Amino acid sequence: MYYLIFLLTLLDLLAIPVIRNEDPVPVYKTGDNIAWASKNYNDKDWSETRGNTSDKIFWSRTHVDLRPVENKLIPLGLQINSFGTFEVYWDGVLIGKNGQLPKNGNPEIPGTECSYYRIPNHLISPGLHTIAMRSSQSLYPDVQRNIGFTINNYETLLTNPLIIMAYMNLMAGAFLIAAVYYFFLYLNSKRRQKDILIFATICLLFFTLLIMEYLKFHVMIPYSEFFVRLEIIGWLTFTNALLVPWYFIIQFNFRHGKWLMLALLLTLLGLYWFNYGHYDLTARLYSLAMLITAFIVVLNGILQKEKGGFIALAALLASALVNRLVVYDFGLFISFTIIVLSMLYLHSIRTSVIEAEHQNAVLLSSRLQLELLKKNIQPHFLRNTLTSMMDWVEESPRDGARFIQALATEFDIMNEISEQTLIPVTKELELCRQHLSVMGFRKEMNYIWEQKGIDETQLIPPAVIHTLLENGITHSEPLSGNTIQFVLHYSLSKEAHQYTFETIAKNRQIMTDRAGGNGFKYIKARLTESYGQNWTFESGSTENGWMSTIQILK
Repeated sequence: MYYLIFLLTLLDLLAIPVIRNEDPVPVYKTGDNIAWASKNYNDKDWSETRGNTSDKIFWSRTHVDLRPVENKLIPLGLQINSFGTFEVYWDGVLIGKNGQLPKNGNPEIPGTECSYYRIPNHLISPGLHTIAMRSSQSLYPDVQRNIGFTINNYETLLTNPLIIMAYMNLMAGAFLIAAVYYFFLYLNSKRRQKDILIFATICLLFFTLLIMEYLKFHVMIPYSEFFVRLEIIGWLTFTNALLVPWYFIIQFNFRHGKWLMLALLLTLLGLYWFNYGHYDLTARLYSLAMLITAFIVVLNGILQKEKGGFIALAALLASALVNRLVVYDFGLFISFTIIVLSMLYLHSIRTSVIEAEHQNAVLLSSRLQLELLKKNIQPHFLRNTLTSMMDWVEESPRDGARFIQALATEFDIMNEISEQTLIPVTKELELCRQHLSVMGFRKEMNYIWEQKGIDETQLIPPAVIHTLLENGITHSEPLSGNTIQFVLHYSLSKEAHQYTFETIAKNRQIMTDRAGGNGFKYIKARLTESYGQNWTFESGSTENGWMSTIQILK
């Protein structure tokens, strides 16, 4: 609704002007003579260019042709956009001052770039009138800026900026809330997604851009500080022109994003260098470069059949159309709002995808928990283990008791870790040792366990090493002395944490070309659950038996 009100306000601003000669041309003369304020003074020999007036007083005279004024417009007001400090005269009558002109050796007190004055009712009539300005511009004497005049209802001149500021403050507040929300979302997220941080930064910068653009309605800015605000606005626009395409590059998986961003950065720096001082033109060119880059990324995303591509394309087209048809001071913010809304929609799509991935991860985790329990309660394992246990209890009750204790401890550990995603590596190694103790009794074989360089502070997915141990027991034949040795080695590099598990034994001939069965699938599923794609797993035969390597990338 407030966009409709905003549009109506714009239409009111674009109503038929009071001045017939809409672009009256001022003429200038350096010097100081109060007679130059007179309506009928002959200024034909005055210059249309001011020149460098240094710290001297100069005058300007402008003739405006008023239309017949309706009663609803009275009282009339005069808006002047001009650099410097000045007194303004309407048909020879002083109607206001902006700043303080130099006097008695005291320097000027700078006025603002935009000021408003009420025109006395008795001086309003159709036809030609003279606006004379007694001015100084000692702080920026070499800056040549045209003088702009607007005549309208005095109350309208004063309230229109407030109305516009109110709508812009609503928009700025929405972007501030979005920025704070997405910053909190980023800081409290375990995944720390880059696109969320970029979107939050864009919203914060756009909030700042809105505040800086309409700061002139909040704060009286001397003309000597006028360019500081424009410079800040330019750099805010520059930064957003970089971040918006970067967000689309991430969302649409653009392959050559680094090169495109480098080209965009060089383009924006070139625009800044060659158009320095032309602030509005530079900002328009920044926006154009941003739109072109975003179009490239979005069109590529559509070709790649990325979700939300057509929505983003429609937003960019609408933004370009608004920039083309609406005056820049308003078009920039309306078009940018359209783009941000499309980005918000893309983020909602990404959120739904993440939610679906989370649901799948939950299902995978439950399936892995069930798989872990099945590994140790399968009938074949239990039957053989209980049969061996009976034999040991009959032949050697003491060893049978140790056998039962080892099996009970292994089951306790399995029950403890079955619902966890990551467990301490010490718990994993204890599980492996208990399993070797059980299998030693079962198969009456000498299993040797060795570990090197283990960092006991590390976490690891449950039963991953245990699964490699099971494979080694199942698919290996003992060396002389009825011995099979298992060696686990941990190492840390700049790129990854690495676990190397070696089985020193004879490989069974029928299994030497195996590519991995359910055990390897379980290991890969567990690694994916905990580390996404940031892992590698390799396994193969060696001269001494079998070796498996797990790398957890940093």
